[in-house]
Amino acid sequence: MTSRTVTLLDVARAAGVSKSTVSDALQGSGRVAEATRERVRAVAEELGYRPNSAARRLRRSSTGAIGLHLPQTATRLDYYMNLAFGAVARAQEEGLDVVLLAPAGGASGRVASRVDGLLVIDPEVGDSAVPGLLDAGVPVVTGERYLGPAATPSGAVICDNAASLTALLDHVTERGARHPAVLAPAGTSAWATALRATAASWGQEHGVAVALRTVPFAATPQEAEETTLALLRTDPAVDAVICAPDGAAPGVLRAAATAGRTVGTVSDRMTGSTTSDPTAGSTTSGRTGEAGAPPRTPLLVASCVDGTATRSAEPPVTAVDLRPAAYGRACAELLCDILAGRTAPDTVRRHAWALETRASTAPPR
Repeated sequence: MTSRTVTLLDVARAAGVSKSTVSDALQGSGRVAEATRERVRAVAEELGYRPNSAARRLRRSSTGAIGLHLPQTATRLDYYMNLAFGAVARAQEEGLDVVLLAPAGGASGRVASRVDGLLVIDPEVGDSAVPGLLDAGVPVVTGERYLGPAATPSGAVICDNAASLTALLDHVTERGARHPAVLAPAGTSAWATALRATAASWGQEHGVAVALRTVPFAATPQEAEETTLALLRTDPAVDAVICAPDGAAPGVLRAAATAGRTVGTVSDRMTGSTTSDPTAGSTTSGRTGEAGAPPRTPLLVASCVDGTATRSAEPPVTAVDLRPAAYGRACAELLCDILAGRTAPDTVRRHAWALETRASTAPPR
């Protein structure tokens, strides 16, 4: 059947079922036994059947598109661009286009008429567009939970952000830090809220004074540098800085250099000596802050978001890889599954992250 287009009727004849059963089986709808559904899909794959997306949209009164709403700061953050690419790739596999919605949003009625469903990523309570999007009359999947009052989304894909920051704090502690600091993001997203709360609760649980400083949700390297310099001047005992915002960690490294703090060394707390890890790529070569003064406390640096800035920094920065492209793909997949009836509404899926240890926290060889 390679000489012409394979039709639903061809699949039905080959599978020994009706045309309507084939349609329901391939769309994930109707009362079709799972064994029959699998057989139909296998036959369709073997014959090379490809659905007519234009006809399918007409039958469903579908627009053939989903909307993607990102935070206003997204345009200058690698994380959200990679997330968007992942969402687009998955949607295209389903025959759907992706419409990027303006940050300010529009009337919910206009949005609903343009798309079959919506992806709302890192929704903030202060984002005036979010309530209207959640109440737009189409299925909505959020990337992270929405903490404000509004209609319940059809589904969500979430990360364990408390666990990722806990892993970073545990890591720098294992590497010798005794007085860590966290540059946590401002704002009312689930991510920002979880990081601020975790910094406080981890400190209480471990009996450690975590120096918490709030920076903009999308802090620039310059803003991170200024905040870190002020922190190190007022609290010189700080020996680890975990920077939350995407791409801001190089500013922490610059602040360390300005303050004369070596990055990426291992402190031996038992003997009181400090040794440099030759693989760590120190930014300051162990210089002292004042002539004749002993070397200052080494500084470990880590980031809550991995990306080009952390990987290419000198030294490379330990970070949490949130796998943004895979995350965007997971969000789009859940929405596609809900639209196709493959997954029930109110589904919550979890997305895995990974800790990437690098020279800024002197990982062992």
